Amino acid sequence: MANKRDVWIFIEQEEGQIAEVSLELLSKGHELAQTLGSEVVALLCGHQVKELAGTVIQHGADRVLLADHPELEMYRTLPYARIAIGLIQARQPYIVLIGASHIGRDLAPRVASATQAGLTADCTDLQIGDYTSKKDKQTHKDLLLQIRPAFGGNLIATIVNPYMHPQMATVREGVMRRSEPDTARQGEVEPIEPVFEAADLALKVLSRETRESTIDLKGATTIVSGGGGVTGEDDFHLIRELANVLGGEVGASRAAVDAGHISREHQVGQTGTTVRPRLYIAAGISGAVQHRAGMDESNKIIAINTDPNAPIFEIAHYKIVGDLKEVVPMIIDALREKAK
Repeated sequence: MANKRDVWIFIEQEEGQIAEVSLELLSKGHELAQTLGSEVVALLCGHQVKELAGTVIQHGADRVLLADHPELEMYRTLPYARIAIGLIQARQPYIVLIGASHIGRDLAPRVASATQAGLTADCTDLQIGDYTSKKDKQTHKDLLLQIRPAFGGNLIATIVNPYMHPQMATVREGVMRRSEPDTARQGEVEPIEPVFEAADLALKVLSRETRESTIDLKGATTIVSGGGGVTGEDDFHLIRELANVLGGEVGASRAAVDAGHISREHQVGQTGTTVRPRLYIAAGISGAVQHRAGMDESNKIIAINTDPNAPIFEIAHYKIVGDLKEVVPMIIDALREKAK
């Protein structure tokens, strides 16, 4: 009999490569399951992906539901949803977590609708806690506290779903810490035999083309980001030059991206990429909460801004009040002089 307090994680994989967000969710799911005294159950779908089950277990799963079928080789909404909905309805997990990737954002709402579950999108934190209803004063124990920015990031909302289970949430890549794999962990792999209806297979994938990103903000140890204070391409040339001298990546705030100074794949923040480099330099970035949510766990933060009261200075370890057009060239010259 299934444990009604189990934490389920949908494992996203493409071409035999597990998505980073799924590994992060396994770590978080393990933490939540320990609090609940339950297990982490991973749903792994694909074709010839049995060897991935071991990796899933090493990252925190106690049991892997393995749906291996040729029709699951490439993601399609209806076949994947058929499996997830059927298993959730039959086994009634307590919590279901899905990465907020393009696949997760497609799959999660369909599963939530079919299972009549509440769904909170783009969570930045997940905790287990109690909630007392203001309406009937009833206290609900051990609920999933789904924490996410609201109203454009001006508020942090905690959302609970005491009445309909499973409690479902999607989580963006990078906001949860991924633990190191434990090669000694043992777990159970349970094969699932998919059963499809004809309508599930109506859509066929004839070809697939992908483009690998040339930007690796998540893996960068140093990031130099420009913001609204960057007024043109010449300013961003300075940002790129400093990043090049430091051997780092170029980042940006949403303001810089919206102004057309740099492409969206460079965006750091709530609606971009969450990063934790050893060094983060914020040049001309005011420090709105949306941006800070994506970089405030950087090991060292250097902020450059003309406004001494800029919010970015609240989290910066080193604060430089000045014009980036003057400060950044000075830093570049100093670094090059030191390298001689």
